[in-house]
Amino acid sequence: MKNWLRQNLWRHVIGISICLFSLFPLYLVVISSFNSAGSLQLTSFIPTEISFKNYQVLFNDPTIPYLKWVKNSLIIASSVSLLSVMIGTASAFAFSRLKFKGRKTGIQLLLLVQMFPAILAISAVYVIMERVYNFAPAIGLGTQPGLMLVYLGGAMGVNIWLLKGFVDSIPAELDEAAKIDGASEVQTFWLIFVPLASPVLAVVALLGFIGTFNEFILARLFLVDMDTRTVAVGLQQFIGGQYSQNWGPFAAGSILASIPIVIIFLSLQKYIVSGLTAGSVKG
Repeated sequence: MKNWLRQNLWRHVIGISICLFSLFPLYLVVISSFNSAGSLQLTSFIPTEISFKNYQVLFNDPTIPYLKWVKNSLIIASSVSLLSVMIGTASAFAFSRLKFKGRKTGIQLLLLVQMFPAILAISAVYVIMERVYNFAPAIGLGTQPGLMLVYLGGAMGVNIWLLKGFVDSIPAELDEAAKIDGASEVQTFWLIFVPLASPVLAVVALLGFIGTFNEFILARLFLVDMDTRTVAVGLQQFIGGQYSQNWGPFAAGSILASIPIVIIFLSLQKYIVSGLTAGSVKG
């Protein structure tokens, strides 16, 4: 017992301390969502009163279209996630397996673009989408489809490089065997690559969904109309004003908005484990 205390007790103390430190912000948000005062100040570590006033504000106040914000976030995040996986998968397969002029230069340019922070392109993207609005209002500045196009453009480089690394690990003998059987490049892509890459595709889709669902800067810049906002932009109005900070509804909305992400994460958990460790193929 003495040896265990001397050798392992400090490890458990450090581990428990790190867990408590990491969970405290989440605990503070949960407690604040049930605090009728609408503040982050805790009078006691264990609350003596639980109020659902903040949740009622989200659903009963006609000036706060919370459900529409959540719907907008789900639509945008789902669309961007699926489209980025489809485009990234096809592009990764082309760069890895097909031979065409400019292949090496194209993949190097994708890597070069990813070296620069995305925040540097915000001004240029704003000007471009503002001019796009003049001749194509449906996909220009202030529209959800326009925001999706910007998200897709920013995610392509990372997704293609991630998926290309996985495609390179698939033995080329499978492609050759498919060609001998008379399969075309499209059939090889759908019948061989996509089934084998399903774990990593699930990981890319999940990361894309979470990143888009939680994104704030571009969504705040693009979506001005109250009904077109995402949940991240909509909730910001509760804490955006200097004298109108109301953390209670903000915390309640954050808790409810995290439920879809948790559900999707748990649903794809088995694919995430295999996808993150993917790198070899059983033949």
